[in-house]
Amino acid sequence: MAERVAVVTGAARGIGAAIATRLASDGLKVGVLDLDAAHCADTVKAITDAGGQAVALGADVSDEDSVNAAVDQLAEQLGAPTVLVNNAGILRDNLIFKMSVDDWNAVMNVHLRGSFLMSRAVQKYMVEAKWGRIVSMSSTSAQGNRGQVNYSAAKAGLQGFTKTLAVELGRFGVTANAIAPGFIVTDMTAATAARVGVPFEDYQKAAAGQIPVQRVGRPEDIAHTASFLVSEGAGFVSGQVIYVAGGPMD
Repeated sequence: MAERVAVVTGAARGIGAAIATRLASDGLKVGVLDLDAAHCADTVKAITDAGGQAVALGADVSDEDSVNAAVDQLAEQLGAPTVLVNNAGILRDNLIFKMSVDDWNAVMNVHLRGSFLMSRAVQKYMVEAKWGRIVSMSSTSAQGNRGQVNYSAAKAGLQGFTKTLAVELGRFGVTANAIAPGFIVTDMTAATAARVGVPFEDYQKAAAGQIPVQRVGRPEDIAHTASFLVSEGAGFVSGQVIYVAGGPMD
């Protein structure tokens, strides 16, 4: 994997930062992408301090020109990207009767349009190399979650998106899979706790009590799964949605 170049979106913090750091430790060169390149400094530093190679990329994943410029920059600085992790995401939670069209569109644009634009931009390098890995971040919320009609729809949409990529790109040696995290301790879950008016520590304890392994997840749990899916050994795994949630999902 030492010659492979990856790009991870939403990698300034949380799950994205954990995945970027893990892929770098696996030997990949990593493009650390977020809305503002300056916000990627900590992730890039963690990678380079450990002896890896990384570059900070600033892009709005919902903007075509911004995406194309960032992918071109990565190709010039580190090499052609053949691994993509679509992790960028936002929350605009509300019950449907309170949800604005802007909040619906914002979530769809980042999660779905962003994953489409990023995947389209990098697939040409994968097809040329006859090798590639695309991992997109779904969620257990894809099965429905109160107050998240926009987020749930987007995360369910990413599962269909992933399966179709697997069908279209498989003949070129490209796999596409999705990870559906359960409760992971991140700023986003902290925001959800705040939305429902529960202290975050209490929110985590309540969640752990409902999870078979009796704990909440950490960003590193998702990074381990992403590491496998982009590996050489995962070449016969494609079109799958892997729930990383501490127990079985329907």
